[in-house]
Order: sequence, then C-alpha cells, then structure tokens
Amino acid sequence: MSERISVPRARTRGEADPVLLDDDATLHAMGYPRKLTRRFKAFDNFAISFTIINIISGIFSGFGFGLNAGGPRILVFGWIGVSVMVLFVGAAMAEVASAYPTSGALYFSAGKLARRHKGAWSWYTGWLNFVGQVGGTAATGYAAATFVQAFITLQWPSYEPTAHRTVLITALIIVLQGLANTYTVHLVAVLNRISVWWLLTGLVIIVSTLIVMPDQHRSASFVTHFVNNTGFTSGLYGGLLGLLFTSWTFTGFDGSFHMSEETVRATVNAPRGITRAIGYSAITGLILVLALVLSIHDYDRVAGASAPPVQILIDGLGLGTAKALLLIVIGAMLFCGLANLTSNTRQIFAFSRDGAMPGSRWWHSVSPRTRTPVKAVWLAVVCSLALVLPGWWSHTAFTAIVSVNVVGLFLAYAVPIFLRLRLGDEFQPGPWHLGRWGRPVGAVAVTWILLSSVLFMLPQASPITADSFNYAPIALGVVLLVATVWWFATARRRFRGPVSYGRPDEVAAMDLI
Repeated sequence: MSERISVPRARTRGEADPVLLDDDATLHAMGYPRKLTRRFKAFDNFAISFTIINIISGIFSGFGFGLNAGGPRILVFGWIGVSVMVLFVGAAMAEVASAYPTSGALYFSAGKLARRHKGAWSWYTGWLNFVGQVGGTAATGYAAATFVQAFITLQWPSYEPTAHRTVLITALIIVLQGLANTYTVHLVAVLNRISVWWLLTGLVIIVSTLIVMPDQHRSASFVTHFVNNTGFTSGLYGGLLGLLFTSWTFTGFDGSFHMSEETVRATVNAPRGITRAIGYSAITGLILVLALVLSIHDYDRVAGASAPPVQILIDGLGLGTAKALLLIVIGAMLFCGLANLTSNTRQIFAFSRDGAMPGSRWWHSVSPRTRTPVKAVWLAVVCSLALVLPGWWSHTAFTAIVSVNVVGLFLAYAVPIFLRLRLGDEFQPGPWHLGRWGRPVGAVAVTWILLSSVLFMLPQASPITADSFNYAPIALGVVLLVATVWWFATARRRFRGPVSYGRPDEVAAMDLI
C-alpha cells in the first residue's frame, strides 16, 4: 500500500463525478474492508457535527464565564473573531478528510501524512482525540444533568441539587445515549436529523421570545460594554480569557470526519459537513448571543447567578416561560451528548482496528444484527462514566479530568493539518480541496490552535485556589505522560500506525454484505 492515497479529483469542488467517488473503492484503496453500513447522507453527516457543536448547549453552559471575562464586548465580537478562526481550522481539516475519508479520521491521516515516525504521530494523535472525546461526552452529560436539576428546582423549590444527584443523573443520561447508539446507524441518523431541527426551531423560539416578551432591552451600544470580573487586574488578559467561551462551544466538528465510513460520497459530503456545521453554528450562535446580551436587566445579578442564561430568561420572561425554554436547552444538551458518543465510538472502532488499544479485537467488532460497533459503544460509555465518577466527591476533581477535553481535541486537530503543511506540494488532495489556499489556511489554523491551547492552560480566575486553579495543564500532562510511557514500553514495537488489510481486491473480498 502506498504511503498516501490518491483519490481522483473532481472536476470542480462540489460537483464531483459519482463514478470517481466510489466510497467502497476509496476505502479499499486505503486498505480497509467495508464493515459499517453507509446510511448517512449529506445532511446526516452535517447534522452530527452541527449537533456536537450545539450552539444552544455551548452558549448556555459557558455564557456566565463570558459575562465575567470580557462581558458583552467579548461575548459578541469574540464570538465573531473566534468563529472565523475555527472556520480556518475546519476548512483545513475538511481538506484532509476528503483525502482520507475513514473512521480513524485524525489519527489515520496523521499516520499517512507523516514522512517519518508514522506510528508515533498516529499514536499521540489518536490518544489525544480519544481522551478529548471521552471528556466531551462526560462534560456534556454533566452539563445536561446540571440543567435538569435547575429545571427541577424551578418546578419544585424544595428540591436540593447535590453532587451525588448530579453524578447519578449524568450516569443515567450517558447509559441511555449508549442504548440509542447500540441500535442501527439508521436510528442515530434519524435522531441527528431531529436534533438539527430541534436546535434551529429552539433557537427561533428562544430568540423570538427574548425579542417580543421583555418590557425593555439594552441599547445596541451595550454590546461594546466591557467587564473584567476574573480577579486579574489586566483587562487584556481578562478579555483573552473570555475568548474561551466561544472556543468551548466550537468543539467536536471532527464528528463528520469520523462518520466517513458510514457516509455516502464521503470524500465530498464529510468535508462539506465539517465546514457547513461551523458556518451555520457561527451565524445562528451570534444571533442567540445577541438576544441574550440585549435582554440582560441587572448585569451584576445575572453575572453572579449560578446559571446566568436561566436568570436572564426568568428576569425577562417570567418563571413559567423560562421553564418551558429550559426544556429546549436540556433537549439540545441531550442530543449533543448522543452525537458526541457516536463520534467517540467510531474513533474507538477505527483505533482498535489498527491494534492501538488494549483488547483491540473486541472493540472493532461489528454486531451482525445492528451493523454497529456495539462493544465500542459501551467502552465509550464506561470510560465516560469513569471520568464522571470523581464528581461524586469533588466538582473540582471532575473539572480537572474533563478540562483536557477541548485542549486534547484541538491538539489532535492540529497534528494532521501541520503534517499536511510539511508535505507541501506532495500532499495529494481529494475531490474537496482548497487549491492554492490550502497552505495559508492550514498555517492560520495551526497558529490559532496553538494560541488558544495556551489560553486554555492559563489561570482563569484570581486569587488562585484549589477550586479556581486551572487543572488543564496537569490533566494534559498526565495524558501525554501515560501515552509516552506506554509508547516506549510496548506500543512502538507493535503499533506502526494505520494498517492495510491487503490489496484493494483482497480487502474487497472481506466486505460485510
């Protein structure tokens, strides 16, 4: 098998010849038989990334941080700036996805794009991606559980949210999402289609209600208002921290890449899914941010609330309407977790297929009845529950574990983009490509990832205490240390990166019909 796969170019980007985009032939050329069913159409592939980004879930979860780290100015203009940067990242990733449309996605392309040490590049990328995705599933479930309890408290004031109850509700949510992923990929595709319309309809309802019902709104000039409640004296530093609000939201768009082997015309539809999910999320998210910002009544009261967006809804709409809208938010978070777990499962399936995980032969098996990697689903569920469990004793401990979610994911995004840049003109693009803009777009993407990763690892509140300390560097360091020890101890002798199961004609004979 050649080091890089040449997928025939389409005559124009977006108008590819179906004959040149034979999905199975492309997969066979990369050395893999078809084991998963292709039920994802273009909209389904877009839907999974759009659902994982999930503007309602991300904005409602992180809005309070933005209110205190920069205020409206950073919430609005930071959203615009970071969205553009993330679109650069997505476009660079999409170009790689078109060339290597496999479930292995980031780690597979890293192994193929590296000139030397292919196994090491693939190994570290795969484990960063794995840990980031598991952390994302755990964090999304935890956020959903928190908002579920907020709703219960509004409905029944005598209810008292506790850490134990949050963990138990989170566990129930993740298990139910695992059950949904256990059945056919068709069910997951249907749920993801529903999730898109849930998000868009919910956005229209929330924004329209915030425009129509409140007695008063802030003036347009309020979007330039700056606030620094981080405890640090430097307003510049506080504002830079506020950019993390948008970065937290824009994660998981590699989901479209991971679903390549279940997507028809994946060399075009997977990259389109990535870029469209980011673009539509950027526009709709900005509308929601503006609606929330201009509906703030008492800024200090909202900024100090345990759930600032919920406080905005209560202040402007009343308790009854706020509770109804909160159900939309909770539904969006549940859909987000479901899609995140689906993407996580496909990464496990592919990573195991190449022998990179303990018990690999288990995790890359596919159920003959459902045609889904059922064992990989439940490995993802168990790993996510393991990350949630420390929250039983300490929310700080839980935060320390899942803080690596965003950093791990974005560093995994950076590796194949960086390796594609190093190849230069040797890179053989797929039908969806950026042409002469590929290298400058990739350079901007890698630069932004490195800068934003530094921001994620800096202190985010002052004074720095055990509760306010940013544990992301420690969590990331532990992940990299374990991966390094494991690599030099055993993995480097048995893992050489993505494997080939044979020549195209040989692997074609292995297809599951």
